[in-house]
Amino acid sequence: MMRRLLPALLLLPALTGCGGDSAGADGKLSVVTAFYPLQFVSERVGGDAVSVSTLTKPGAEPHDVELTARQVGEVSGAGVIVYLGGFQPAVDDAVKQNGGDRALDATTAVETLSAQEADDHAGEGDAHAEEEHGGTDPHVWLDPVRLAAIADKVAERLGKADPAHAADFTARAATLRAELTALDGEYKAGLANCARRELVTSHTAFGYLASRYDLAQIGITGIDPETEPSPQRLAAVAAEAKEHGTTTIFFETLVSPKVAETIAKEVGAKTAVLDPIEGLTDDSADYFSVMRANLTALKLGLECS
Repeated sequence: MMRRLLPALLLLPALTGCGGDSAGADGKLSVVTAFYPLQFVSERVGGDAVSVSTLTKPGAEPHDVELTARQVGEVSGAGVIVYLGGFQPAVDDAVKQNGGDRALDATTAVETLSAQEADDHAGEGDAHAEEEHGGTDPHVWLDPVRLAAIADKVAERLGKADPAHAADFTARAATLRAELTALDGEYKAGLANCARRELVTSHTAFGYLASRYDLAQIGITGIDPETEPSPQRLAAVAAEAKEHGTTTIFFETLVSPKVAETIAKEVGAKTAVLDPIEGLTDDSADYFSVMRANLTALKLGLECS
C-alpha cells in the first residue's frame, strides 16, 4: 500500500510548502473528507464557514480508492480531515503520514459492528466470509442515528479548529440531528410491518441499517463489493433466499448487478437497487433523497404495509 503513496509523498513539498495552510483560497477553514457521506455531513455542519472537498470522485467506488499526489497534498494542508478508519486503506495511509492532530476518524463517534455481526448469513463454511468477518463493518452512515452522532463529533472538531464559529457548527449539527431523527422515524414506521425481514443484498453494506430496523442482512459478497463470492457462498445464499421466500434481491449502483441477477434467476426473484450511498451519481440527489429512495425500495421488496 505504501508503494502506491511514495511518489505522491515525494511531491508533497512542491504541493504544500512548509507546514501547509489550513485555510482555503477563500479564507474559509479547509476541510478534506474521505468520501460522500462525510462530505455531506461536513458541508451541512460547516455551512459557509468551511470549504469542503472529497478524496473520492462522484460515482467512484470508494473502497479501493487510490490518491494522487495532489490529493495527498490536500490532506497535508487541510485544517480538518474527516475520514473513516479502516474503510479506505490509501486514505488511512495518507492520514497516518500527513494528518497529525487535524484528523477526525468518524468511527470514534459511534459504536461499530464487526463484519460477522453485520451479516446474518456469516459462518456457513465460506472461507472468504470467515476472512472478511475478522474486521469491522465500516458502513455506519446508513444508520441515521449513528450519522447524527458523527455530525455532533464533526461540529466539535470544526469548533476546535475555528473557535469563532463553534456555536454555529453546534447549531447546524443540532438541525441535522433533528432531520436525521425524523428520517429514523420514517424508517421505523415504514419497516414495522413487513411480510419478510430477510434482506438479501449483493454487497454486505447494510448491517447497521438492518440492526437498527430489525432486519436480517444476507450478503452475497462481503464488505468489499469487488470481491468475488465463492461458489459455496452463492449456493448458501440461494438456499437461504428460497427458504425465506425472498422475492427481491438488492444490488447497488456502483458495481455490476450480474451476481445479484444470477441469484435472482435461480430463486425466481426480481432485482432492485439499494444504494449504500458511498458515492453519488446524480447531482440532484443527496443523502436524504437516496435514503428515502432506499426506504421505498425496501418497503416494496420486503412487502411492507
